[in-house]
Order: sequence, then structure tokens, then C-alpha cells
Amino acid sequence: MKKCGFDNEKYLKMQSEKIQERIRAFGGKLYLEFGGKLFDDFHASRVLPGFKPDSKINMLVQLKDEAEIVIVISAGDIEKNKVRSDLGITYDVDVLRLIDAFRGYGLYVGSVVLTQFSGQPGVITYQKKLESLGLKVYRHYSIPGYPSNIPLIVSDDGYGKNDYIETSRSLVVLTAPGPGSGKMATCLSQLYHDHKRGIKAGYAKYETFPIWNLPLKHPVNLAYEAATADLNDVNMIDPFHLEAYGETTINYNRDVEIFPVLNAMFEKIMGESPYKSPTDMGVNMAGYCIIDEEAVSRAAKDEIIRRYYDALCQKLQGNIDEEPIYKLELLMKQAQVTMEDRKVAIAAGRRAEETGEPAAAMELPDGTVITGKTSALLGASSALLLNALKYMAGIEDEVQLISPTIIGPVQELKVKYLGNANPRLHTDEVLVALSICAATDEKARRAMEQVKHLRGSEVHSSVILSQVDRSVFRKLGVNLTCEPAYQTKKLYHK
Repeated sequence: MKKCGFDNEKYLKMQSEKIQERIRAFGGKLYLEFGGKLFDDFHASRVLPGFKPDSKINMLVQLKDEAEIVIVISAGDIEKNKVRSDLGITYDVDVLRLIDAFRGYGLYVGSVVLTQFSGQPGVITYQKKLESLGLKVYRHYSIPGYPSNIPLIVSDDGYGKNDYIETSRSLVVLTAPGPGSGKMATCLSQLYHDHKRGIKAGYAKYETFPIWNLPLKHPVNLAYEAATADLNDVNMIDPFHLEAYGETTINYNRDVEIFPVLNAMFEKIMGESPYKSPTDMGVNMAGYCIIDEEAVSRAAKDEIIRRYYDALCQKLQGNIDEEPIYKLELLMKQAQVTMEDRKVAIAAGRRAEETGEPAAAMELPDGTVITGKTSALLGASSALLLNALKYMAGIEDEVQLISPTIIGPVQELKVKYLGNANPRLHTDEVLVALSICAATDEKARRAMEQVKHLRGSEVHSSVILSQVDRSVFRKLGVNLTCEPAYQTKKLYHK
């Protein structure tokens, strides 16, 4: 069984206390810039085993009587129809999804801010749509010379031109569909307006990674660099913190580079800066909640290898260039791992070599490795899924969980009526067929009961899987990698 390396309950308690402490330090009002994912933070749950994917939103729920959410979206992203690659939806649509999600947790969403607004017609239409849904919408404008022209930025012709966001709670959480939306600028604009109104308020930043009180080359921090290899983020020692306190802490290049500008803005807005370093701005307690160093380090190293496989596939598909791959290779050396450390990749490769067809392997939470091969009825991933469920349910390997009399009509439907060239069942079709059999077959029912226990398993395929199969494994909570190879030599791959 995989070891738990992170105390999630301690984290929720410490994090909420730290935020409340920061609110009090600023006289009762705090603008908290939330970096990363508030929901479904699967990267954190993979590198910090024990961290729950929804930990951050659950932490906010503990503060819901004090908190309100402000969602920030760039006008440019609306105009370009920018898409969230992980969800396949545009940023403007994701704002609506986020509002529904926050409300589902009982959190109050106060408003939406359109940043870098310059009269774009599509953005005006979007604002009208939001307002028709009963949402408050504010406009913030582009400022020439941002962020270096501080005298203009911190003036009535800079931040002063922005709409003032009316807020009613002591904790104002600013989040966005993705990076580059303007969360920090929105926070600073609010500080400027509050200061002019005589309202005491402060700013802080909540980023889970890099973890400031872990060593620079700790596997968890290296895994963060691996996750952002395409952005070219680099972890570094915070020189401002080292100079001010004589203490080594870790931050990343963008925050270190922008800090002198931020510091000057704080001084101009508030009279003096409340912070001596980028690390000071953060409120991240994750490093204090690691309870098993070995488990966390192993999990982070596994994540680096997974990110490398993903980058190789992305390169084959033409989505990235060579640079992220070079960076990931360097990170693997620093973490002292190789591709051979991924057991399921070795097992899948051997099975594929034996059969001459695509194959897949799964490492279950108890460490057992199961394989699946391609057949006339099932793709390798579908066979793997059934083999794993049989093993976990204690069912003999030769037992057919799904009768060919059920698979046959499904294949006929796919090929004859839906126009599919491949008759083999995908993983989603196998699970539906298995659930039908479970209504009348005891062994199929026992196998279905094991589906929930697949979460946290490792899977590797000898070829790049279809979007359908990748989606199913993601929903099952399985960590998937693929060899950078296609099953066929066709130019078009679904």
C-alpha cells in the first residue's frame, strides 16, 4: 500500500489559522490572491500523498462566514476564446462553472472583474450576459508602462481609473480560470482605492508550490518545476528573504523578479511595505504538514517521470517543442530517477513485445502489477481494466466477466451504425457492459464493487491512448502515462 505522507487535517487547521492571523495583522481586511487550482488539485495530491484534491476549497469553507470570492478574467482571454486545456472549455465559460462550484460549497461569490478592458465588443456582450444572470461585474483597464511605470500606475490615472469593487467580507479571495488573468493587479488596485477611502486592508498570496520551507532541490519542489516546464518557471532561493532574515527559503523566479516593483507599489499606496520578501507575502503551511519524508519524496519523483512521459507524447503530437523535454531530463537527473524506475512502463513494454500488439500495465495500490493485451474483442486498456478488477475481487483469471453475447451487439453498433473502424471496446464501453452484467451476475457485481479501489493506481500504455480512454482513467483517479508512439502509422489520430 502507498504510504500517507501528508497530514491533511493538520493542513486545513494550520492554513485557516494562518489566513485569519494575516487578516488581523492588516486591521480586519485581506485580499488573498489564490494561485493554482482551488478544485481538484490532483498534482498536489500526487506529490503529497494524503493531500485531498479539494483541500483548498474545504479550507475556505471553514472560513465561509468571513470570505467572499472575486473571480478575475482577462478581457483578452475572453476575446481570444482562450481554452482551459485540462477541461476543454473557454475561460469565459469556466467563470460560470467556478461560480456554480463555489456556490455548491456554500461560498459567497461577490463579483466578476474584467481586467485589461479596452472596449472589446465581445467583452461588453459577455458583461451583459453576466449581469443578466444577476452578477456584479467590474472593469479594470490596461495601464501604459505596467508594471514599471509606478508613478502612473499608483495614481488616479492608473489604478484610480479602475472600478472599485464593492466587497462586504473581511477575506476577499481572488481567483481566476487560469494564469495571467490579473489577480495581483486587481488586489493592488483595491488596496489603492481602499487607502484613499481610509479603509485598512492588506494583500497576501496563497500558492501551494514551490513549498518555501523545503530545500531548493527537494523532489516536491523539483516536481513543481516539472509541472511548469512549458512555462519555464524556475525555483530559486529568495534573495530578499535571505538578506532580511538570514534564512534560506524557496520561491520561484517570477515572484522574485517582480518583488522590487511590488514593494515600491506597496510603499506608494500604504506609506511603507508590509513585506521584506516574496516569501513574506505567502501563507502556505503545506511544508509543516509532511509526516513521511520518504513517502513524499518517492511520490514526487514518480510525478517527475510521469511529466516526462507526458512531454514526450506532447512533442509527438506537435503541442510543444524540445525545450520542456530538455528541462525535464535535467530535473530527472537532479531527482536521480530514470524511465526504468516506472515499473508499469517496463511491464507494458514486455507484454507488447511478447504479443506484437499494444499492451498496458497497472500497478495496484498494494504494489501488484497487472497487464492487459489487445484482442479481437477488447483493446489493451479495456482488457487491463477487467484483469485488474478480477484480481482485486478474487475472481479467477479465466472467468469472462462480460459475455461475448453482450460484446458482439455493442461491436456491431459501433461499426455498422456509428461508423467506427475499430470494433474493440473502449474502457467506458467495458464499464457500461460490466455494470449491465452485474445486475444478474454475482462475479460481475463483485468486480464492479472494486472500481472505486483503483484510485491511486499507476497505468502505462505502450501506445498513446484515445481521448476516451484517457478521460476514463482520469475519472477513475488513475495516474496514466503512455509511450510516445501511435498504434498505427496514419496521419490522423483521434
